[in-house]
Amino acid sequence: MELRFKSLSLFEFQERYPDGDSRLSHLADFKWADGFNCRRCGHGRSCKGGMPHFRQCTSCRYDESLTAGTLFHKVKFDILKAFYIVYFVSTNKKGITSTELSRKFDLGQKTCWAFKRKVIKAMKSSGNYPITGTAEVDETVFGGQEEGIRGRKNGTKKLVVVGIEKKKKGVYRLYAWEIPKADAASLGGFKKGHIATGAKVTTDQWTGYGPLAKTFENLAGIPSGRKRSNFPELHRAVMNLKGWLRGIHHHIGHLQDDLDEYCYRFNRSFMKEGMFATIS
Repeated sequence: MELRFKSLSLFEFQERYPDGDSRLSHLADFKWADGFNCRRCGHGRSCKGGMPHFRQCTSCRYDESLTAGTLFHKVKFDILKAFYIVYFVSTNKKGITSTELSRKFDLGQKTCWAFKRKVIKAMKSSGNYPITGTAEVDETVFGGQEEGIRGRKNGTKKLVVVGIEKKKKGVYRLYAWEIPKADAASLGGFKKGHIATGAKVTTDQWTGYGPLAKTFENLAGIPSGRKRSNFPELHRAVMNLKGWLRGIHHHIGHLQDDLDEYCYRFNRSFMKEGMFATIS
């Protein structure tokens, strides 16, 4: 049985991290969970630094800030508010706009937007958990309608390849990657980064997938069917992704970051408590 975590409620979050010191202690435990490693010389031993929660390298005497190398590095506003922003961005089911964060924390909208982008960038896939079971892969375009542009010719739109892992009658995992064109090199780069070579992969019969059969032994191409009838789960997953992007970000200016955010939320939807710890 899969291990599932309930999302921390706001009250539980406040109880667990009641003040600034408790949040800094959490950050210290997370940052140095595997021990100290000097960012300057690589030495593995340290002593107490010159400021609370700092660590000083016993070799080169470099005094390392607690926030160095974390989301909170060089944050210009109260770190308590920064922790709350990470909490709301990471645990909100569909995400949260910078305008709403600005109202909640009495910060400038641009300040909230910039910090939120840092949080979203931390949601990028590690690539350590490729799809190993039954997968479906296809490309689609993001952006408004363009006159005279059809099919895989994307014009000023952005082309994205989407892969899902199917379990039973639903979608278990999803990855999406912006690509320059639908050729074997771009499609193969996505598949090698997110799908195990032994997975059972189904695509349509686009020629760009053909050369990949040398690497993916269980690759099969079938017709898309009328209105993509042969890929209903994949089609539905793509429509949900596009609907979320329109509702939260309204544009495709930072498309790959936004795709990473959606995939992070979707793939970790049963591990919301772990989401905060992972990106903070």
